[in-house]
Amino acid sequence: MCGIAGFYNFNLSTEDKVHTLRQMLTRIKHRGPDESGIYISKATSLGSVRLNIVDLTTGTMPLSNADGSLWIVFNGEIFNHIELKEELLAKNHSFKTHSDTEVIVHLYEEYGPEFLNKLNGQFAIAIWDKYKQELFLARDRVGIRPLFYTTVGDAFVFASEIKSFLEFPEFNPKISAKALSEYFTFWTTLSANTAFEGVFELPPGSYMTINANSKTIKTYWELPISKPKDYKYNTLKEASEEFEFIFTDAVKLRLRADVQVAAYLSGGLDSSITTSFIKKITPDSLRTFSIGFTEKDFDESSFQNIARDYFKTDHSSIICSSKDISENFKDVVWHSEAPLLRTAPTPMSMLAKSVRDHNIKVVITGEGADELFGGYNIFKETKIKHFWAKDPQSKYRPLLLKKLYPYIPQISKANNTVLKLFFGFKLNETASPIYSHLLRWHNTSRINNYLSKDYKEAVHNYNPIAKIEKQLDAKFKDLDYLTKAQWIELHFFMSKYLLSSQGDRMAMANSVEGRYPFLDHRVIEFCMQLNPDLKLNGLNEKYLLKKLMKDRLPESILNRSKQAYRAPIQSAFFSEEMPPYLDAMLSEEKITEFGVFNAAYISKLKKKMILNKQVSEIDNMAITAVLSTQILYDLFINKSIPKLQESDLVILNKTILDESVI
Repeated sequence: MCGIAGFYNFNLSTEDKVHTLRQMLTRIKHRGPDESGIYISKATSLGSVRLNIVDLTTGTMPLSNADGSLWIVFNGEIFNHIELKEELLAKNHSFKTHSDTEVIVHLYEEYGPEFLNKLNGQFAIAIWDKYKQELFLARDRVGIRPLFYTTVGDAFVFASEIKSFLEFPEFNPKISAKALSEYFTFWTTLSANTAFEGVFELPPGSYMTINANSKTIKTYWELPISKPKDYKYNTLKEASEEFEFIFTDAVKLRLRADVQVAAYLSGGLDSSITTSFIKKITPDSLRTFSIGFTEKDFDESSFQNIARDYFKTDHSSIICSSKDISENFKDVVWHSEAPLLRTAPTPMSMLAKSVRDHNIKVVITGEGADELFGGYNIFKETKIKHFWAKDPQSKYRPLLLKKLYPYIPQISKANNTVLKLFFGFKLNETASPIYSHLLRWHNTSRINNYLSKDYKEAVHNYNPIAKIEKQLDAKFKDLDYLTKAQWIELHFFMSKYLLSSQGDRMAMANSVEGRYPFLDHRVIEFCMQLNPDLKLNGLNEKYLLKKLMKDRLPESILNRSKQAYRAPIQSAFFSEEMPPYLDAMLSEEKITEFGVFNAAYISKLKKKMILNKQVSEIDNMAITAVLSTQILYDLFINKSIPKLQESDLVILNKTILDESVI
């Protein structure tokens, strides 16, 4: 795992290019603390910081093909690189290293951009073609690894994280009002946009080519969709057999490394399944990690202990308090580089730190199972509301919704009237392609009310929910409601929020690589061809997985009630132990100075949180959104970060100067 950065058409001296690139790499050295290297030519510059996992001795980047016409830096892992290398050897390619990086550059030489379809992995790639004078960038199918780009003057600049751009001359970011409107509705942006104007991310499953004449982006993989007539797997038996085969191989590939591989064991079904498959493939001792909470409403330690004892793993667990969240939240925003509506990324960062503190660099996790097998309550909620919409006046059908949220008192203890008021929003609009998410997005969008007058005016005529509805109307024709809801979660939410703020960013902030067997593209393609009843059977989520794992997991884990992963908010941000910086960011002075939010509205929200008077989930999300945005503004717009000193800069283990600059 690594971090990459570079630029094209930056017309300064070689010395200035080297210095700029070193500074950019230093800002992301947490992604690769083991070594770093750069390649400098007249037209382009590439750099990498590396976390050594595969080929610990000879895989230092940048690397080239045999004749030095192609140069690569790379962030990620190609899990099937051994098989791909054998294919290339048969075509007379020769290799100087045992790294997956070198395999990529030879694949590009042999097949061009089509090579991306051969990869099983998680990656962000940059290749410079000296002969074509062309830069090639690519990103994995589901966006596990990040890749951002921007233009500064005539220069094209790219990096694994936006914070690298802060070290590029004359880069002056600005918060995007449109992006905030989307974050405060969907928890993320809709497209390639980021929180900053003019800064974009290369979409998952895409590649880009940049040369003197053009900049083009093409898609090489899209999330598959199956209509009812096209479901490939309709019986439990055939689906179970196929999943067992694919998932076993997905796990086996992700165990490949020249360092120890550990696993998260949360006490839930997903991590227990991955642990079970790991133990089946390699019965040796397995290191596992988990995190619990001092607040019992969030804690799952009892289930983690059951799983630990069942699998007999070498287990380490840490406890997260509200104070831990408040003390670490600023760093979490720095690494997320986006507004947050939940504090959940903070414990994930603490968990990754625990892994790293045990000298482990790689961890396997269960992300993706909820999206692919109907695990989230939003899928059940959609099913209940379709059922309720057939008899809108029913007194009993809305009561089913109380079963989904036992951990939210305002819902679990609500009467019929309250349930109708809360969940009855646009109840009869079942034909809408985004029906599953209408209520949630409508409620979250109320956070936009806290924006300042200027920011509200900037998005006065912008309706992001209507924009999505129009875009998906034709695409979702004839699809079942679960497939629609799953596609929305996978397409809009997974890469840009879940894998970003809770996945790659929190792990790599601590120099840990996460691996996700449920997000092997073969597993995704399999799941999107399943009959929906094999995913959500009645209100029984992950039906196929539960049937498959019967007698292979403890009953208490296999059939436990679904508990959403959450972390404290109100107690973290409003206590006597609240760090001074949090109070400062929410002060009237700072709110007014930054100009993003309405100071009077924020003052009222703060008082409500402090007095603890009927604080809702929306209130908790709103205060988190405000606080994280204020921190983001302070860090990236005000640039209230220490300037890099010469002693801070990464040591370059490899420096390649092309003949064009010598």
